Amino acid sequence: MVNINIDFSQTTGKIKAMHAVGQPPFTGTDFSYLHYLDEANIPFSRLHDVGGRYGANCFVDIPNIFRNFDADENNPESYDFAFTDLLIKALKEHNCNPIFRLGVTIENFHQIKAYRIFPPKDFAKWARICEKIVRHYNEGWANGYHYGIVYWEIWNEPENDVQPYNQMWKGTDEEYFELYDITSKHLKNCFGDSIKIGGYSSCGFYGELPKGEFDIPPARAEYLTAFFLDFMKYIKEHNSPLDFFSWHSYGSVEQTEIMDEFVDKTLNEYGYSHVEPQINEWNNAFSKETRGTSQASAKAAAMMCSMQNRRPDILCYYDARIGISGYGGLFNPLTFEPFCTYYSFKAFGELYKLGNQVKCESDKKGLYAVAATDGNEKAILISNISGEDANIITNCENMTVYIIDEENFFTETKLNSKQFTIKQNQVVFLKK
Repeated sequence: MVNINIDFSQTTGKIKAMHAVGQPPFTGTDFSYLHYLDEANIPFSRLHDVGGRYGANCFVDIPNIFRNFDADENNPESYDFAFTDLLIKALKEHNCNPIFRLGVTIENFHQIKAYRIFPPKDFAKWARICEKIVRHYNEGWANGYHYGIVYWEIWNEPENDVQPYNQMWKGTDEEYFELYDITSKHLKNCFGDSIKIGGYSSCGFYGELPKGEFDIPPARAEYLTAFFLDFMKYIKEHNSPLDFFSWHSYGSVEQTEIMDEFVDKTLNEYGYSHVEPQINEWNNAFSKETRGTSQASAKAAAMMCSMQNRRPDILCYYDARIGISGYGGLFNPLTFEPFCTYYSFKAFGELYKLGNQVKCESDKKGLYAVAATDGNEKAILISNISGEDANIITNCENMTVYIIDEENFFTETKLNSKQFTIKQNQVVFLKK
């Protein structure tokens, strides 16, 4: 028997945005699928890799918005906001806020030819271009909007790999540090605390895991950690603004917990304990074999529950696209219908809507649980990735019990909320 004890009278904090996503679900310029984000109370979508390789699409990437770098950055006619406006307007209409990545889409075939992943030829001008993009969406510049977009991220994964294998940044480490310094200071001087500036979307810290636990070349793992430490040293010495630090994980829940502890320790050591950490790319079941399975939905729910009790303020699952990709784990690329994993996000969205996290304890490893209340309604999310079925005993009576797995897409059951069995790789949601 596994005991889960909940005390709805003991608030422990706020339910955080653990169920945010990366690429939002849309096709072409059909944004009707964004209703799935609204229905799941998903508060953020990080806009990275929506721009298309080599300018194939017209969204978000700076070379798509500012197409001629030699043009006058102060002239509204130098900017093409058309497609990005459509996307952000649609997100806002569905109550989902953008996390705007200022940079470019990854170029996986860069060794054939790299197009846009080189350092800007004028860092100060690039910063001024970023400024105008912020002004367009937050201050109405160039027939723009007043959306109040908070999170602005400078580039993505500049340490994606050691050169010449880096798919995101063809410059040196020091060039990225300088770009970050110049851009962050310029944006802070322009907008102050009305926006939050961050980066650098680290690939992760797999070198902190037990040796051989994650399939990554040792040299690359060492480089990821060294880049982080060098970045922290640089911004400390240059007093560069850093409101949030973003990093990525494609490891398991336990591996991500180890990396989270390393990030937390490092930020504190450099005097950045006030900084918001974000894991704004993560996926712990991204193979074609696991996509859409009970295993994927349970692992996703477990990650959200685990990180709710740890340092990160926002998690962005990579990703919510509609398309053929092992990473697109929420929607069937053929039918465009949600996989069961989507319903794990919807269940966490129910907790997020209630707002207040309450005391909730489980005595079994691999079984994760989070509970919430708004003072009236109550809910509990439980995920079992322990490796075996578990017989659960709770102190909760007369709650409706729902199941999420490959056969049950948030299906209401007749299970007794005080005692029931949760199968391996199954998610259970209780609500009253």
